[in-house]
Amino acid sequence: MAVAAVVVLSGCSVDQAFRFGWPIDGITDQSKRMFDLWIGSVIAALVVGVFVWALIFWCVIRYRKRGEELPPQTRYNMPIEILYSVLPFLVISVLFYYTAIVESDVDKIKPNPDVTVHVVAFKWNWEFEYPDEKDNSGQVVKTIGASDYVPVLVVPTHERIRFLEDSQDVIHSFWVPELLFKRDVFPGGVQNKFEVTIEKEGAYVGRCAELCGTYHSEMNFELRAVPQAEYAKFIAAKKQGMSTPDALVAAGDPNGPLAVKTHPFDTSRDSKTAS
Repeated sequence: MAVAAVVVLSGCSVDQAFRFGWPIDGITDQSKRMFDLWIGSVIAALVVGVFVWALIFWCVIRYRKRGEELPPQTRYNMPIEILYSVLPFLVISVLFYYTAIVESDVDKIKPNPDVTVHVVAFKWNWEFEYPDEKDNSGQVVKTIGASDYVPVLVVPTHERIRFLEDSQDVIHSFWVPELLFKRDVFPGGVQNKFEVTIEKEGAYVGRCAELCGTYHSEMNFELRAVPQAEYAKFIAAKKQGMSTPDALVAAGDPNGPLAVKTHPFDTSRDSKTAS
């Protein structure tokens, strides 16, 4: 009844209610394990909560004051105090164990990824390089955001992608909500890296999630996950010198980028005023 009332009053579907606050469906091969860890943690919290509240109500009812009789005193009860210490430790140990397994899986780096993307963050935009791909002039294939252009990061589905991250100035953070985690981007030669396999095609909003200055809110990008054949055509078009929007169209996407700047701004570091 309680769950039904929550669903009706909140206007949420039953599926959303039983997510227990899980924000969004993931698009990677790691998403299921993250979701299972979340649900397991919630169930553990509910079990502990029900147990604690049951003990509280039992004590209130069982040992309520009756006349002038003094209730039984259980201070310095060694078995109970050991139980109070051991049970929380066991619960925490189990949660820590499964959290460590999932975290290790998310952070795992395997040799020889299918695709490598070098993410370069700067105030206040992004540069995405494909270090294994060179254009006709021998330069690395890349996409660079501009004041009036949201950069599009095109990647294939069902292939293992390694992201290498560097910042040219301050700390930024690479975040696509559908990846279900974010990774900070550090300056000073500190390179973060992670790997994912994206299983769902689509266009996803990405942004900087680390307050980095005046135009932090404008530091967005688009992650475009496409079939492997379309990705190969996109890279081939980029090697011919096409811009990212034109390369997307050449690869078979008639719409090109979905994200645009609604309020262009000046990203020049020499500019002293906002435009």
